[in-house]
Amino acid sequence: MDLQIVDGGRRNSTLICAPIMETSVDQMLVQIRKAKELGADIVEIRVDFLDNFNCRQDLEVLIKQSVLPTLVTYRPKWEGGQYDGDESKRQEALHLAMELGSDFIDVELKVAHEFFNSIQGNKPEKTKIIVSSHNYGNTPSVEEIGNLVAMIQATGADIVKIATTALDITDNARMFQVLVHSQVPMIGLVMAERGLMSRILAAKYGAFLTFGSIEAGVVSAPGQPTITDLLDIYNFRQIGADTKVHGMIGNPIGHSKSPRLYNPAFKSVGFDGIYLPLLVDNVANYISTYSSTDFIGYSYTTPHEEAGLKCCDEVDPVAEAVGAINCMVRRPTDGRLLGYNVDYLGAICAIEEALRECNDTPASVSPLAGKLFVVMGAGGTGKALAYGGYKKGARVVVANRSFDKAKEIASKVGGIAMTLAELKDFHPEEGMILANTTSVGMQPRIDDTPLPKEALNHYSLVFDAVYTPKLTRLLREAQECGVITVYGAEMLINRAFVQFEKFTGLPAPKQIMRDVLAKLHKTSD
Repeated sequence: MDLQIVDGGRRNSTLICAPIMETSVDQMLVQIRKAKELGADIVEIRVDFLDNFNCRQDLEVLIKQSVLPTLVTYRPKWEGGQYDGDESKRQEALHLAMELGSDFIDVELKVAHEFFNSIQGNKPEKTKIIVSSHNYGNTPSVEEIGNLVAMIQATGADIVKIATTALDITDNARMFQVLVHSQVPMIGLVMAERGLMSRILAAKYGAFLTFGSIEAGVVSAPGQPTITDLLDIYNFRQIGADTKVHGMIGNPIGHSKSPRLYNPAFKSVGFDGIYLPLLVDNVANYISTYSSTDFIGYSYTTPHEEAGLKCCDEVDPVAEAVGAINCMVRRPTDGRLLGYNVDYLGAICAIEEALRECNDTPASVSPLAGKLFVVMGAGGTGKALAYGGYKKGARVVVANRSFDKAKEIASKVGGIAMTLAELKDFHPEEGMILANTTSVGMQPRIDDTPLPKEALNHYSLVFDAVYTPKLTRLLREAQECGVITVYGAEMLINRAFVQFEKFTGLPAPKQIMRDVLAKLHKTSD
């Protein structure tokens, strides 16, 4: 089953396998057909999920009527599955699956020698035996994983499968190292949310297959993406050994729409890159672990903007003044890490555009000049906007839950500091500009707002850096007060243009990126 070259310019031979975990044969057949429609290459028939499993009858129907190649797995409870019965009967079912023509069967390492002894070399040529090991506790060292590969190979396995658990995103690197040097067909996956990159980059490092679920959340192991995500968001078929890795570094990161924005943009200009959500606990550990020149560009979000700056070899003046980055690029000539802060460009530009639409400010003068510019929040984005407002000639006010942090930023831009609690009674003049850079109002807490509605009457424009949802409660209430509003999406898109060009060295496909973002907001609102 050579799938190295297929229609659509496929650049890797890594298969997408869809786990089928229904409780009846009829339901399984429906899901198998759906898996094919979605683009899977193979299905894993998890017979341990079947109610009242009739071994010969059910296997014959499932294998013969499957519209995709089949991998039969009968996972026992002691290896994370559902089966809790007689071991000899379980192995007899796997024997039968081979006889009936299944393309693959999965045998656990713990019983592999026993299984191979029982068949005494009498194996149908068509069937490949996967010998698997699952570690639900952690990811061992490279040496231990390598020893495990050798142990599995020694059983007579056609394909080695090792699945471990990610306690940290750096755990994936050990699996990649073993995968790329493996001399035998190997499935190497790291489970849990911090292991997501292993499932997507399986194609880069030459894994035999990766797993993609048919429906979101209906997974056979933690951290599985869907088939649709693999194909439509991550361009899985186009990933190759030379594909450059980019991503959004943050914690949490599951809400990020950035992969849905950058990956289509990369594809549209023919750039060989992938953009991933990266759930990082310690930035310095991540950067030192993934030091290869294949890992070339990152966006940074909460809470890692300041830690990212400390990992840079060079920092641009804006980021230096702000004390935080949200874009990092590895220079290809020498591998040095360059840090930038592009929130300043994205948000200030969006605010200025909205203000210009409402007055006749000359192009040579910023419409922010002389305005009282109130920034809520003292994180990386708050610092960037305070600095940006100051550079544009605004009088800056910084409000934060912690007064000391607000004071630290305000002192650098000649501004005023106060707590968020004090801000609701602060209105020394009308026509102020408000910028929220806190996470208040972000999904899932969409009913929260950082400032009461009655306080919004004193502002002429309100900007909210939160972009999920697009219309936050803060912006909705500002609109009800007749105030100009600027969506966080505008900062996101302007920032994305700049980052795309820094990542790729190519002009950003602006209309494509705007169209993608508009579609994303339409589906999420």
